[in-house]
Parts: sequence; C-alpha cells; structure tokens
Amino acid sequence: MAEKLYFTVPQDCGGMTAKWFLKSRCGLSTRMITRLKREKDGILMDGKILRTVDRVDAGASVVISLPEEDGSFVEPREGVLNIVYEDKHLLVVNKPPFMPVHPAKQHQTDTLANIVAWYAAKKGESYIFRAHNRLDRNTSGLVVMTKDKYSVNLLKNKVHKTYFALVHGCLDGEGTVDAPIGLRDDSKIVRCVRADGSPSVTHYQSIFHTDSITLLRLWLETGRTHQIRCHMSHLGHPLLGDDLYGCSTELISRQALHCGSMSFHHPVTGEELVLDAPIPEDMNRIIQKIKPDR
Repeated sequence: MAEKLYFTVPQDCGGMTAKWFLKSRCGLSTRMITRLKREKDGILMDGKILRTVDRVDAGASVVISLPEEDGSFVEPREGVLNIVYEDKHLLVVNKPPFMPVHPAKQHQTDTLANIVAWYAAKKGESYIFRAHNRLDRNTSGLVVMTKDKYSVNLLKNKVHKTYFALVHGCLDGEGTVDAPIGLRDDSKIVRCVRADGSPSVTHYQSIFHTDSITLLRLWLETGRTHQIRCHMSHLGHPLLGDDLYGCSTELISRQALHCGSMSFHHPVTGEELVLDAPIPEDMNRIIQKIKPDR
C-alpha cells in the first residue's frame, strides 16, 4: 500500500499553482511530481485529482500517495546493524570501521548495503538503499539512509554532522580551512589542495591535546571526498592511522575519524532529531591515554 502524506494549504498559499505549492511547501522535486502525475490518485485536493496547473485553495486538504518502489538488487547478507534511529522513512546506523557503505569491485557482499538489504527483507520491507552520507570504509560513525525519494529530496544539504578525529601534532584553538580540493595528478584516489579544485570548507576545534596528538571536533560546509583527511594533512596535522595522507599506522590501523553526531529535522514530521554515536574503542583507547584528567 502506498505511503500517504497529508498537507493543509495555508492561507498565504491560497491561489498558488499546485506545482509551486508542491515544490515550495511540500518539498517535492520536479521528478517526483512528474511521477505522481502518472500514478492513480497520486495527488488529490479535497478528494479530487489535483493537476499541476490547478490553483490550490486555502484550507484545502492535499494528499500525496508516494509510489511504491522495488529495492534495486543488492545481495542480502546477514549481519549486525547498530541502529540509532528508525521509522518508515529513515534508518540511521552507527557504522563500524572497516565496513564499506556501498558494494564495489572488491567488496560485493560485505558492505552496509548488503546487511541493510538482509535486515529489510527480514522485516518484510523493500526499498532502494540510499545513504545520505557516504563514509569511507575505514571511517566509523553515523550513516543516515532514506527509504523513499521524498525524504531524499528534503534532507539534501540539511543534515548537520559533527566529526571527531585524532590528528598528529599539537593543534590548539579553532579555525577554518577554506581550500579547494581536487585529485592529485599522480593518483586516482588521493586528494590534495589545488587552485583548480572544488571549493571546500572545514571547521575544526581542539578539544584537548598533547605535544604529539590532538583530539578535534570538526564540521563541514562542503562534502568533498576525503575532505577532512586532505585538509588536516594540508595543515600539517594528518589523521592518526591515515597512511594515505602521510601519517603512521603505529597507534591505530585506520584513519582516526568518526562521525559522532548529526542533527536535522525529520523530512515528514518536522521533528528535530539529534543523534549520537559513541567514539569507538580503537580511538577511545588513545583518547584515554592523552586526556588531561586521566
């Protein structure tokens, strides 16, 4: 059965075209509106078909029937999900390190997508795997997935994420790295700061440090691949364990980066969600050794 969304047309929207109302007040994309027009009773106003060229009436009830989707095939594989939040629109998990988010050539069945496919099938659900944020394989922390296209559109650029990282050296205070990022000429993977790169902005704040290690809180204005890893290396403070960007793996076997919190308004209910995931053991072990009050 199709999921239904209910809206009441506000007074200040009376006389607005349906297309504009659906986009500006209901958060539907042009592509979704086009698809709904092909669905039986896809968009109704007070029980009657609402065309995109029609005008909406103040106080009227608009009902949108989200089309059902068959999950694109990802081979289900049994596994453990650390679920932080779930409802019929969203699934948020705390991803462990060393787990890819999406299947790739070298990782066909050991990814977060495979486990989510198994978990959804076990619950009798079917939806396309859509990860709003794509953490690197070795980065741990929160990943939010949307179960329908409607939620995808409304969450775009609206999830505030906070990361925690352990970096080499003493980096005191706070600051911003505003430096464009692009692929290094000799690599298809490694990024670097370069004038012709994509605009990239990273904010950081030191939580505490020793002469050799700093625990940072970071948040981003842009979401470039390897952004935090690249920017910290550019500052001369690469992440511990990040041998791709110039640091040793002596203390930790992966880049010491964790998406520890996120906040956003629920795309359907409007409720503000603030979600947290504790720093994992491999990073916490180092933190306990350098904490000033240990």
